[in-house]
Amino acid sequence: MSLPPRSGAEDAVRELVPGVEALAARLEEVDYLTDEGLATAMFLSLRLPQPLLLEGEAGVGKTEAAKALAAVLDTPLIRLQCYEGIDASEAMYEWNYPRQLLRIRMAEAGGQGIAEEELFGEDYLIRRPLLRALEHPGPRPAVLLVDELDRADDDFEAFLFELLAESTVTVPEIGTIRATHPPAVVLTSNRTRDLHDALKRRCLYHWIDYPSPEREVEIVRRRVPGTSQRLAVEVAGALQRLRAGDVQKPPGIAEAIDWVAALEMLGIERLDAGAADRTLGSVLKYREDQELVRSAGLERLVESRHG
Repeated sequence: MSLPPRSGAEDAVRELVPGVEALAARLEEVDYLTDEGLATAMFLSLRLPQPLLLEGEAGVGKTEAAKALAAVLDTPLIRLQCYEGIDASEAMYEWNYPRQLLRIRMAEAGGQGIAEEELFGEDYLIRRPLLRALEHPGPRPAVLLVDELDRADDDFEAFLFELLAESTVTVPEIGTIRATHPPAVVLTSNRTRDLHDALKRRCLYHWIDYPSPEREVEIVRRRVPGTSQRLAVEVAGALQRLRAGDVQKPPGIAEAIDWVAALEMLGIERLDAGAADRTLGSVLKYREDQELVRSAGLERLVESRHG
């Protein structure tokens, strides 16, 4: 049996990212540095295509991966931020009730009737992220980021699974809307709860770990231009020690960038105990974590291990 012909959107993606190395290079061009494992997972997600589930500690770059992918594809990033209690209408669509009510009152004031189908037409439909992603006209698929899916409940996860499997949504008053260019889907989870096996089977999976000190230095210097190698190395070393300690919220890459940016803004060229004390709020966002680190001695945090 022959394979179905490729769509124009698939051809456009193939042209942009012909292979894993090409995708990694394009990600680097938009200042997202990745390793071979993540680049491979992102490439396969685009080309198979399959949703990509990214897990890892908060702040390791899961959300940034989706943003970078959208930049590489030169296509919209459509983000659905999950939270406890989110339901299908908030994620997919809802009706513009105030506008419908205004239309009814205008009709009544003019002594006119109004048909129900007129009130439930395209002009009164508010498109939420999932519907916008399905309706994206191309030429390349939108990147749909479903962020922190683990914060949503089981029912929403099941609904999302069905939608991703079919790339369609049914609006009872309008009919079935089928994606012409199904979105490139990135799901993220901080593992506050386990996602269902059915959803995981539908997805490619990749765990993003904290970067090595060397990679973190490179990331920081890209995101905070002009940062010295020495300062970046000292910050990366301090972050490694914080993550190995007992803080309740280990700092991620975003905190690394914030810390270096704060030090640069203050004109600090070396990370010593005094500099760490002044800027600890850039990297540790819980009072208990700051007290823990200070009680252990900031000199231990900033001690040089790089010779």
